[in-house]
Amino acid sequence: MSASPLKYRRILLKLSGEALMGDEDYGIDPKVLKTLARDIVEAQRAGAEIGLVIGGGNIFRGAGLAAAGMDRVTGDHMGMLATVINALAMADALEKEGGYARVMSAIKINEVCEDYIRRRAIRHMEKGRICLFAAGTGNPFFTTDSAAALRASEIGADLLLKATKVDGIYDSDPKKNPKARRFERLGYDEVIARNLQVMDTAAFALCRENRVPVRVYDMMQPGALMRILRGEPLGTLVAEGDHH
Repeated sequence: MSASPLKYRRILLKLSGEALMGDEDYGIDPKVLKTLARDIVEAQRAGAEIGLVIGGGNIFRGAGLAAAGMDRVTGDHMGMLATVINALAMADALEKEGGYARVMSAIKINEVCEDYIRRRAIRHMEKGRICLFAAGTGNPFFTTDSAAALRASEIGADLLLKATKVDGIYDSDPKKNPKARRFERLGYDEVIARNLQVMDTAAFALCRENRVPVRVYDMMQPGALMRILRGEPLGTLVAEGDHH
C-alpha cells in the first residue's frame, strides 16, 4: 500500500494528562502510553515533524488545590513538574517503539532534560526527533493548552491537534445529551463566543492570531492521527473565518 502524501508536515499534538490514565484513577497506564507512542512514531516515520505537549492532570491538579487554599503559583509550579514526569514517560515509550525523542523543559531542570530553545527544537524535528515540550509555558496562570498554542505558533506548526476522548466539538456534552450536535468546522471567534470549553480562550486567541488551525479528535480511534495527517476530516476543525 503506497502511502498518500501528508497534508500536514509539522504538527503540534496536545494530550491531556488524564488521557494517559486510561482506566486508572491516577498516574500513567502503560497500555495507553504504548498505543499512543505507536501512532506517533508511525506518523513521524511517514514524514511528519512532531512536537508534543502533555498536561499533568493525571498526577496533579493545581487548580483544585488552589481552590482548597494552596497558593496558586505554587500549585502551578507543581503542575509543571507533573508534565515533566509525563513527558519523560512518553519519551521512553516513543523510544521503545523505535522513535527518537527529546524532552525540552520550559523551566531549568538540566539533569533530567534539555532546556526549551526554539531553534534547537525545530532542528530536532527536522532531524526526525519527536520533541516533547514539558513544563507548560514555564509561567504560572497559563494552562498546558496555552503552552500547546504557544509552541505550535513558535515552531510554525501547520496544525495543532487536540487529542480528547470525544470525536470533536459538540454544542453540549454528548455523554449527557444524546441529541448533542457535532460541529464539522468552526471559526476561532465562534468557539470563544460560544464558550465551548475545548481549550481555554487564551489558547484559541493565540491560534487565531498566528493562524494555526486546530483539530479536535478522538485519540482512541485507531489510526486517527495518520488519517488526519493525510487530510481526512476527522473530528472538528477550528480555523480562520469558518462557520458551520
